[in-house]
Amino acid sequence: MITYSRDNSVSFLDILTSETTLYIVKRVLQGILTLFLASALSFAIIQLAPGDYLDTLRNNPQISPERIAELQQQFGLDKPPIIQYWRWLVRVVTRFDFGESFVYFRPVTSLLTERIGNTLRLAISSIIITWAIALPLGIISAVKQNTLVDRALRVLSYLGQGFPSFITALILLFFAQLTSPLFPIGGMTSINHSEFSPVGKILDIGWHMILPTIALSVTSFAGLQRLTRGQLLDVLRQDYIQTARAKGLPENKVLYVHALRNAINPLITLIGFEFASLLSGSFIAEFFFNWPGLGRLILQAVQAQDLYLIMASLMMGATMLIIGNLLADLLLKSVDPRIKLEDLK
Repeated sequence: MITYSRDNSVSFLDILTSETTLYIVKRVLQGILTLFLASALSFAIIQLAPGDYLDTLRNNPQISPERIAELQQQFGLDKPPIIQYWRWLVRVVTRFDFGESFVYFRPVTSLLTERIGNTLRLAISSIIITWAIALPLGIISAVKQNTLVDRALRVLSYLGQGFPSFITALILLFFAQLTSPLFPIGGMTSINHSEFSPVGKILDIGWHMILPTIALSVTSFAGLQRLTRGQLLDVLRQDYIQTARAKGLPENKVLYVHALRNAINPLITLIGFEFASLLSGSFIAEFFFNWPGLGRLILQAVQAQDLYLIMASLMMGATMLIIGNLLADLLLKSVDPRIKLEDLK
């Protein structure tokens, strides 16, 4: 337990020995082990794929066998897979060097750094819009259960979940063509983007983000709305909610103080998984709207068997999954003091 000195300050030792700090250290150590096992498994699965990146070059008569051998040695592909993995792992641990991209002849880290900001813009804006719309509609649907409003919102959620992301993206592209030039069809900026003022550049990027963000949000919004409705309905049926109403508490207080606080826990857990899917979930929107993000880069890496770029993207996804789950657990603890960190798995 954290103790306070006479001036109400917390000592450094108390922070180090607190339950939350020890829990975070434990989860970080578990995460490191998980990343090691995930990297070994991923590398082994990639090796099971027939051929490698150099197979395409071998079929090109303009590239000499000597050049092929030089590239093979440069990328370490002339070594057994276990040696390749060990060398890659040592570079990552000692220098945070994920290797060089076969296709771009550039460090993998710089490639990912260039694109990650573009993907995060889409993903974070999609999450904000999804939660800002889905939570209120889910609450309204639960409070107005079996009314016309509830039925309309349920139909809306069914339609949202029934449309795959690529269908939604295609519909939005068709809509953009019909309403052109109201919405841009693709890309991240306009042709004359460099001529805009700083505020104009921000607005230009935001204008191009509208349709891709909607494409990302539709399916997530529908699922979150249904989950919010279901969780809130379960809580509203509990005895303590009926007792609170019998005591004469205002309905708003019953709903938002007693019911929603207990219904929110599964939704907080969902945040951890959404954080993990920030980078991978935007692939469809990036592909259809020609958005220069990580999704397209990783797809090209898989198609070209760009080994080290694939490994770096997999490790980034695994890291975000671990961080997302940790953040969700800590948020659960802060929202519901009854939850003990040692009980969270």
